[in-house]
Amino acid sequence: METLFWISTFTILYSFAGYGILITLLNKWKKKKNTNTAFSEEDWPEVTLLIAAYNEAEIIRQKIANCEKIDYPKDRLKVLFVTDGSTDQTNDIIKQYNSVSFSFSPERKGKIAAVNRIMRYITSPITVFSDANVMMNPGAIKALVQPFESNLMGAVSGEKIVLSETEDNASASGEGFYWKYESFLKKQDAEWNTLVGSAGELFAIRTRLFVPTEENTLIEDFVMTMRIAADGYKVGYEPSAMATETASANIAEETKRKVRISAGGIQAVIKLVKLLNVFKYGKLTFQYVSHRALRWTLMPLALIGAFASTLWLADTHWFYNLAFRAQSIFYLLAFFGYVIRDQKTSYKLLHIPYYFVYMHICVVKGWIKYFKGNQKVTWDKSERVILKSSENQLSVVRN
Repeated sequence: METLFWISTFTILYSFAGYGILITLLNKWKKKKNTNTAFSEEDWPEVTLLIAAYNEAEIIRQKIANCEKIDYPKDRLKVLFVTDGSTDQTNDIIKQYNSVSFSFSPERKGKIAAVNRIMRYITSPITVFSDANVMMNPGAIKALVQPFESNLMGAVSGEKIVLSETEDNASASGEGFYWKYESFLKKQDAEWNTLVGSAGELFAIRTRLFVPTEENTLIEDFVMTMRIAADGYKVGYEPSAMATETASANIAEETKRKVRISAGGIQAVIKLVKLLNVFKYGKLTFQYVSHRALRWTLMPLALIGAFASTLWLADTHWFYNLAFRAQSIFYLLAFFGYVIRDQKTSYKLLHIPYYFVYMHICVVKGWIKYFKGNQKVTWDKSERVILKSSENQLSVVRN
């Protein structure tokens, strides 16, 4: 039981604190190279902005208007929507705009199938992927393209921005707190070696590096960019390229997203099993295991192991008794957070213990759904918060 306690505790602390400290120290010790190069205005490469959309009639006009505001040479930017399976007015609306084009297939096979179908026709050296429900800042494309001046750069991820209100429920509060830390880790990862995965809402790749991803892949953006990194290229991180959206409307809606990502996480661990070979992939293996694989595999088991072992050992030593009491208080706070999960409050820290536990429950649900074969590539979109506050009452959370 003591061995179980220490292994479980190490896994928990390392995954959510130790790795962040370690990668920060490694960055401080690393010798920084001056790689400041820039495309001149006449040298910006041709870019295809590829947007997969399914039944997005409610937001597609806003997305097109957002694309028209992009600060990039118009003769070198093509905006292409892929709308496979859409049954609403999405295609009819897109036809009204000369600034964009679209490709449509009546069969809905999922996002990655649509991407695989259209990528063979893209000839621009850079392809940028974006979701239909997120809005980009005008400088996003230039920010994503700039790092490709280096021949070592294979992909570049932007940053997801979650708009939130002064008072939020557990979904928005927890997501915001968690992703602030994730943004910090992304920056450290990219500076030390390479980003581990990418934000599917907005990322770019060298078109020639695209290899069709299996159509059953649940988190295709992660798998795609990790394979590029495995081939020896860098995956960069550009927080100045921003994709903005609102948080899930409530915990029930957030659960749809979390369970799907968790199912995709365990699937990715299986698909990317070769990356566990530290002798071949070195730094990348260290980052992948520390930042992603542990969270998608061992973390829920570690939480159970830590609590069960201290429950068993509480009467044997004051330290284990203290550890048991501390965990008990944490889980009581999590239960309180569960009770108020859909209530909005400006004291957002009240939601954090619950959201932490909730995330790992979703991981387990994702395992079950994946291994039962119940997680489909196509999925129902989560409802998002509709912001009604004035602009000065909103905050942004980097994701």
